[in-house]
Amino acid sequence: MLDSSWLWIVFTLIAAAAQTARNATQRELTATLGTVGATHVRFLFGFPFSAIFLLIVMLATGAALPVPTLSYWPWLALGAFGQIAATALMLAAMNDRSFVVIYAYIKTEPVPVALFGLVFLGDKLTPAMAVAIAVATVGVVLMGLKPGTKTDVRATLLGIAAGAMFGLSAVSYRGAILNLELPNYVVAATFTLAVGLAVQAGALTIYLWLRDPGVLGAIVRAWRPSLFAGFLGALASQFWFLAFAVAAVASVRTLALVEVLFAQGVSRFVFKQATTPRELLGIVLIVIGVVLLIWTQ
Repeated sequence: MLDSSWLWIVFTLIAAAAQTARNATQRELTATLGTVGATHVRFLFGFPFSAIFLLIVMLATGAALPVPTLSYWPWLALGAFGQIAATALMLAAMNDRSFVVIYAYIKTEPVPVALFGLVFLGDKLTPAMAVAIAVATVGVVLMGLKPGTKTDVRATLLGIAAGAMFGLSAVSYRGAILNLELPNYVVAATFTLAVGLAVQAGALTIYLWLRDPGVLGAIVRAWRPSLFAGFLGALASQFWFLAFAVAAVASVRTLALVEVLFAQGVSRFVFKQATTPRELLGIVLIVIGVVLLIWTQ
């Protein structure tokens, strides 16, 4: 196996780039499928690709398919359903406030992630890492919260809760990967991704079939763009899970804030939208936090 002491950085950057592309694709699907339908696409159409990734990894490594112990499944379930719950909280918050504002609240995720990782997995949090997380998180919030914006306590709490649940999900998935205790972390990460997406796809399919079966029909009819969004989602998740397998989730999710910079770059260079001084300060803080994080590693 390759030295993983620095590979988590590469995995995270690839995952963040793929997720930015997936978000752009998924945003277009929201108009035709609705928010829940567009969210389900990432699981339903992502699962086949995760299964293909698993097959490729098994053939390339010659490893046997993992046989999880009973203690694996609570970690997996908490990761899978925690992510669904986080998405529901995020959508509820966005009903009250703009996407940009809620996105800023959600991206406070590295803070609870650091706490969850320490409590549940014993992941170390050095003072330098804590400073890096704080600086980068302030940068994200600064970019998202515009002066004069009204404060909505309910939306704020929902957004922060969504970030915390996304963090709990990520820590739980790392717990599941580590629980397999496999010598090859690529096999452990890829297997856990495939199983997690299978659980999520099955659960949301049943939910929509009972609550709004028309959405399932709309998803099937929009299979072409949904397939691409599913691929990008599975690709992003594959590299997130690889990063979780070899590094503390707090480090991964803090470095993942570069996703905000990617989105800002798209806004600036593709849509020709100017960057304000406040946004520029936020970018500088994110960069400082990320550089400090990498340096401490």
